[in-house]
Amino acid sequence: MKNQKRFTLALVSTAVLSSLSVSAMADEDWYDILSNSKAWADLNLRYEGVDQDNALDDASALTLRTRLGFQTGSLNGFSFTAEVEDSRIVMGQGDYTVGPTGYNVGEYSVIADPETTEVDQAFLQYKNEGLTLKAGRQVIALDNHRFIGHVGWRQDRQTFDGVSAKYVVSENVDVFYAYLNQRNRIFAEAADFDSKDHLINANFKTKMGKFTAYAYLLEVDNDTANGLDTYGIRYSGSYKTQSVGWGYGAEYASQTSESGSGDTATEYDANYLNAYLAATVSGITAKIDHEVLGSDDGAYGFSTPLATLHKFNGWTDQFLATPAQGLVDTTFSLSGKLGKGNWLLAYHNFSADESTEGVDDLGSEINVQYTAKVMEHFNFGIKYGHYTAEDIKVDADKLWVWVGTKF
Repeated sequence: MKNQKRFTLALVSTAVLSSLSVSAMADEDWYDILSNSKAWADLNLRYEGVDQDNALDDASALTLRTRLGFQTGSLNGFSFTAEVEDSRIVMGQGDYTVGPTGYNVGEYSVIADPETTEVDQAFLQYKNEGLTLKAGRQVIALDNHRFIGHVGWRQDRQTFDGVSAKYVVSENVDVFYAYLNQRNRIFAEAADFDSKDHLINANFKTKMGKFTAYAYLLEVDNDTANGLDTYGIRYSGSYKTQSVGWGYGAEYASQTSESGSGDTATEYDANYLNAYLAATVSGITAKIDHEVLGSDDGAYGFSTPLATLHKFNGWTDQFLATPAQGLVDTTFSLSGKLGKGNWLLAYHNFSADESTEGVDDLGSEINVQYTAKVMEHFNFGIKYGHYTAEDIKVDADKLWVWVGTKF
């Protein structure tokens, strides 16, 4: 209820400000706004099947996500964007669990696609040559989504309520800041969090590649003492010879997690490290990626709660929450084109950053995917993940088949 009141107040405030300016607008202003407005629709029909080696029943879901949006034309740099999102179970194929929403709790394996209808985006924007300001509910995705993302793979994607500013200093330098007072997560409105989050991200492009510095200072607004502060730097570059295209990068971050007060207060520190190297020859890309989500003496694992987590550490989503022992993920992948589509094959080897008794080997995973554009306006995809458990977890198989369109 608190979340709904806050978002309603933001919408009412925006409407009042807009209405105050209506009388001052000339007919030609209205014509420009309407003629430059645009609307869109984005539909995604997806089957997901989950088979885990545990006591839960296998899960299956056939869901349709519909997203309808509208953006006004610009007047003196101002515009407004609104988007509604709906996700429905199709043909009764809803044998799965979504714990945070209370759907089939304890019966099936989890598929995180609840039925929901909600406002996906609603923000007022001001934009000039170098500055973009947004106020309201919005999508925010920074860098490669490792720390801040929209979790667009799920049918109910993640958005944020707040204000953001991006300033392009030059063609080589840009700075981003956002203050967030609500995290609209992937489990529908009932599982959203009030927050007091600060996001800072700066990019500098050089002939050597792109350098990024960031600070993400997160706090859940739940009347308790808590904080998750992350500071990091990132580099990515590329180089092409006559026969080989090279891609490479590295990233380092430090994190402090605090919770509680007085005698119950806890504080943990952990580090993050990533390095990758990719080579493309005759249309085939081979890549090795080494990622470490560090541990604080086996008691706390480096956390990225606002990331597009499905993109990392295997598609079966075994490590959405980092184990207390941390996580080391070494990934080998091959990708390329086949027919009118793209294929990808990846192998993940998981281990603990700081082993504890009985927890060292965290298993392995194989991922396979093929995506293609069909009949000009449709996209099709099929992908599969197989996780082999060792010291923790259980074996798991997941299959996805989907078709989508945008217009």
